[in-house]
Amino acid sequence: MTEDKFDAVSGMDVPRFAGIATFMRLPHVMLDEAEGVDIGLIGIPWDGGTTNRPGPRHGPRQMRDQSSMIRRVHHLTGKSPFDQARIADLGDCPVNPIDVIDALARIEQHYHKLLDKNIIPLSAGGDHLCSLPVLRALAKKHGPLGMIHFDAHSDLWDNYFGGFKFTHGTPFARAIEEKILDPGRVVQIGLRGSVYDMEDREFGEKQGVRMINIEEFHRLGIEETMAIARSIVDDQKTYVSFDIDCLDPAFAPGTGTPEIGGFTNREALYMLRKLHGLNIVGADVVEVSPPFDPSGYTALNAVTMMFEILCVMAENIETAQSGK
Repeated sequence: MTEDKFDAVSGMDVPRFAGIATFMRLPHVMLDEAEGVDIGLIGIPWDGGTTNRPGPRHGPRQMRDQSSMIRRVHHLTGKSPFDQARIADLGDCPVNPIDVIDALARIEQHYHKLLDKNIIPLSAGGDHLCSLPVLRALAKKHGPLGMIHFDAHSDLWDNYFGGFKFTHGTPFARAIEEKILDPGRVVQIGLRGSVYDMEDREFGEKQGVRMINIEEFHRLGIEETMAIARSIVDDQKTYVSFDIDCLDPAFAPGTGTPEIGGFTNREALYMLRKLHGLNIVGADVVEVSPPFDPSGYTALNAVTMMFEILCVMAENIETAQSGK
């Protein structure tokens, strides 16, 4: 069992509409005081890489609010991640809304501090460029990573607007170039929609990235798709990145680049449960844009996906600590 100070507030004790909003009603712990935390939930309120519809900078705040709907115990396993690991809301990462390069540096430095404390990060974006500085920090600690990436888009473009290399469409091209991702251990699931040209696909295929279009996903089914994903990352250190636009806009209208024909939220939940036992050293859920969904439905879907990932991460920690 975890110490009480890391427990989530129950809606049976304090109404879920009351109190200060934190991720899943967990204690808010400043990073400098986060000794003993196993998994840190961090907001990255930044969308400086957005090329069309802005708004993900507001995602973490709305996701915290909607996460009051998350209760302690997973209905299938009967277990609570808050009993399996010490988990806290570590607040928001420092960002710079007017300077992309400086923001990337600030985010990376913050995650170095977090990793120095051996905390596993689960982040809420923010646009998808947020993943790049997090991966940079993780790779410095762990070496090149594998990745399971749920998204409508590959984010493998080289540049936008005549040569600018850092947008939410380019993070994983940069990560492969910088050798912080091992492209032979990267799988992307749910790709779809019209494209500018085939540059991103050609780059990914040349590098050895396994790219699963939504059509192939439906042909394979959840079990076989995730079996492929697990075989690609194997038991080596892996990052999980979940762009909310992998869901069909019927389930996630509040995102910057919606693409019709995506996953149902049920399909996504089932896939995330298939991550159990993998060597996950970090994860994120990104691209929630509250201005396009003031109802909070997109954010609710996002934090529910975070909870599923959190359950997998906490199970891994419990297993490791028990020596099984």
